[in-house]
Amino acid sequence: MEISENYLTNRVTGEIGQATAIYFPTSQEEVVAIMLDVRKNQQKLITIGGHTGLSGATFPDDHQVLMSLEKLNRIIKLDIETMTLTVEAGVTIAEISEYLVDTPYFYAPDPGSKEASIGGNAATNAGGMRAVKYGVTRDNIRAMRVILADGRELRVGSINRKDSSGYDLKDIFIGSEGTLGVITELELKIQPKPKFSRDVLLGFENLTQLSPKVFEILASGLMPATLEFFERDSMAYSERALQVAFPDISGQAFLLITLDGNAEQQLEDELSYLASLSDESLILTDEQTRNAVWQLRGAIVSSVELESIQEPLDVVVPVNKIAPTIIALKQMAIEANLSAIFFGHAGDGNIHANIIKNDLTDEEWTEKLEAYLDVLYAYVAQVGGKPSAEHGIGLLKKPFFQKYTGTSELVAMKAIKRAFDPENILNPGKIFDL
Repeated sequence: MEISENYLTNRVTGEIGQATAIYFPTSQEEVVAIMLDVRKNQQKLITIGGHTGLSGATFPDDHQVLMSLEKLNRIIKLDIETMTLTVEAGVTIAEISEYLVDTPYFYAPDPGSKEASIGGNAATNAGGMRAVKYGVTRDNIRAMRVILADGRELRVGSINRKDSSGYDLKDIFIGSEGTLGVITELELKIQPKPKFSRDVLLGFENLTQLSPKVFEILASGLMPATLEFFERDSMAYSERALQVAFPDISGQAFLLITLDGNAEQQLEDELSYLASLSDESLILTDEQTRNAVWQLRGAIVSSVELESIQEPLDVVVPVNKIAPTIIALKQMAIEANLSAIFFGHAGDGNIHANIIKNDLTDEEWTEKLEAYLDVLYAYVAQVGGKPSAEHGIGLLKKPFFQKYTGTSELVAMKAIKRAFDPENILNPGKIFDL
């Protein structure tokens, strides 16, 4: 069977893997049949969603069987009484947004890639820009159907708003990166669209000046829908790629903030307060400018990809450690003679660090990157952070996850893996080694 390189390529490293076969099920029954066939033939299975992941979690590194859920893509039902949207796992974030666009409702999570599948989002517990107010994927799933390695079906979670009935199996599968079971159907939490939305851009001389404003905003009682930070050098990549200009505002470090709600005057008052936090502020009243700023922010990673190989990181630290962490990681990159840009979600401590190869040879890149990652993840662990906020562990972060996760915690995770997948059929070798 000829398999497209699209399914074999590690998006981050460019490495081409090898798979024994690839399947495209269109129903729950076909998923079960494939699982049973793989088990019977003593093979290993990797489930693929939208193939937008950045951790190597779906990379076939040892002739596994691939199962793409892209054709399991029906939107099944919108239930406005329970505020639930039922979809199959291959439905993309863009398709969910398009389906709800003419309704009074929306699905809150807003991950970077709108072509990502909802099943993949659940498998990695994707976050996105609206997580500070609306939570991550985990907070917006009510229930799921999951197929285990032996073909059994589980329904985990429920449409009940409260549930203290036994173990929370739903949250065990969310973030498990396809290692415990295959998510085939999800019941998503939807909510009414806010009537009003306002955006403001704040400019600062540097991150040190910006940092205390984040704490001030979060402590003020405001609940921004988004609270993004980035620097001018990150914007430069997007400006070159999109041929779109960043607004004329002074500063080297920026906060991009969205407020939403149903009380227009309250939003205007809050917007005025936010604008007062910086001498350089721009309320984005012009729709064209607003769209341009968000387009530039959303295109940073893909714009860097157009210019160079990169290592995209998504570490998370306590919110009061964001600025000192970035400053430290920048200095480490300088000492390692590596180019790097930093941006992310200020409201929840999620730092995106893109380490850029530029004109380094492959040998230089590998040597410098490995040394830098060693000190980077050591520093993140030292300040109480974790190696991944929203991309997952996969293969790329596995060594650091295993190194900086407690022994007892790893033992517990491995016990859960063996309980659900005793023959180690599903995505073996990802996250940790058994």
